[in-house]
Amino acid sequence: MNLRNLTGAALTAALATTLLTGCSRDTNERWATTSNTNVDIDWDKVQEAYKSADGPKDFETKVNEIYEGDELISISVHDKDAKTQVVTGFFDNNSNGAVEENEKIFELQRDVVDENQVRYSAAGYGHYHGYRHTSMWDIAGGVIVGSMIANALMPGYRPMYATPYRTSTTRMGELRNYRSSYRAKNPTRFTSGKASGSGRSYGSKGSSFGTRSTSGRSRRSFGGGGFGVEARRRRKRKRVHLEA
Repeated sequence: MNLRNLTGAALTAALATTLLTGCSRDTNERWATTSNTNVDIDWDKVQEAYKSADGPKDFETKVNEIYEGDELISISVHDKDAKTQVVTGFFDNNSNGAVEENEKIFELQRDVVDENQVRYSAAGYGHYHGYRHTSMWDIAGGVIVGSMIANALMPGYRPMYATPYRTSTTRMGELRNYRSSYRAKNPTRFTSGKASGSGRSYGSKGSSFGTRSTSGRSRRSFGGGGFGVEARRRRKRKRVHLEA
């Protein structure tokens, strides 16, 4: 074999090695194995917390008592007009106070139908994206609500949160200290296996009422009893395809 052939063979081998290495690296980057750690949220309790809340701070305190993961849930409350209020629960991962789509956990909407009736709807995001629920609260029929809702039923009500309320950095520190104390008083409820890192998926639980997705179909119910979705407790590993 002459020098020219030898050099050509060496270059061919080097090129093949480079291509194989590149393919291997590309495969590792495009196909990642992800572990899901599900942290339950009891949707029945979230609904009751909102129904009885005296204000945003009261609601965010109750929600962080309900949630069993390590993260704190921030709250945004926005009165779109005198009748419609939208409440968003989210993980403020970058501490900027803004609700970003990939941080959203749930969205609640309250619509005043008349002075005696309120329509409540809820939707989950992320791992909870299949959760949907709508119900009517009949105040004249005996449904008890906190001042956060009761105020909106008063004649001449002016929206209190036309400028949205959002959990502040200072408030987050207060919530963290309070929740640590709360969990210390309730040690059997909070075990080490329930925490998860932000950005992972989360499970859910609740009674089997309300609207929920089942094999691509939805079912809806109205009323004033317990609501939520069936518990979905699972731990799995999946392959996630990452676009180039």
